[in-house]
Amino acid sequence: MKNIIAMWSGPRNLSTAMMRSFGNRSDVTSVSDEPFYGAYLKKTNKNHPMIDEIISSMNTSYKSVEQICSTEVESGYSYHKHMSQHIFNYDSLDWVTNSINCFLLRDPDLVVASFLAKWPDGELEDFGFIQQHKIFNIISDKVGAPCPVINSSLVLKDPESELRKLCLKIGIPWDSKMLKWSSGIKDYDGIWAKHWYPSVMTSTGFVTGGVSSNKPLSDKARALSDQLRPYYNDMVKYIIE
Repeated sequence: MKNIIAMWSGPRNLSTAMMRSFGNRSDVTSVSDEPFYGAYLKKTNKNHPMIDEIISSMNTSYKSVEQICSTEVESGYSYHKHMSQHIFNYDSLDWVTNSINCFLLRDPDLVVASFLAKWPDGELEDFGFIQQHKIFNIISDKVGAPCPVINSSLVLKDPESELRKLCLKIGIPWDSKMLKWSSGIKDYDGIWAKHWYPSVMTSTGFVTGGVSSNKPLSDKARALSDQLRPYYNDMVKYIIE
């Protein structure tokens, strides 16, 4: 039985709260926070906050990280939080077939606004939608069925219902510990947590409600979101019911 749960997301997409949720399960024995981040920054040299610290603290070999991410744990489950934009060589995605692959979506208006507030230099490829869409199609073709898709806004509206559906879909038991966790930094957090995760660091569960913003997007944000929306719309069709 496969015991690696790989959650594919883009940035600013509830992915860290989802990592907290799965990391709090009784049967999850290891958690990996964006394992390809160091390799991605080394390859692209994108001037992300803490770039030098991240590269020096992580395995920066794509092949090596792929091998690590396809190695099952001896007991329980291993949860991997993957950022889709970190992947470049789609021909090498055979390693993902050893995982239970899930996809986390969020409306591009919300993603773009949140990301640009943290890193104003963000460009189209930084938001992960294009890469996530491609990875979704490749893996779904490999396994012969659409991979499970979950919408972060629906999770915020009703965490228990959405997480129960996801657990049922991927064949793992429901664990109520997924709804609440202790605040603070976790030993599995990347060293970038202090920059990107301030709200999650103080959280003890999903913050229900408040899933949308009435604040108008800047011209740059609107142009980016409009280009990303077709990829989002295509994947929304596969949200679990």
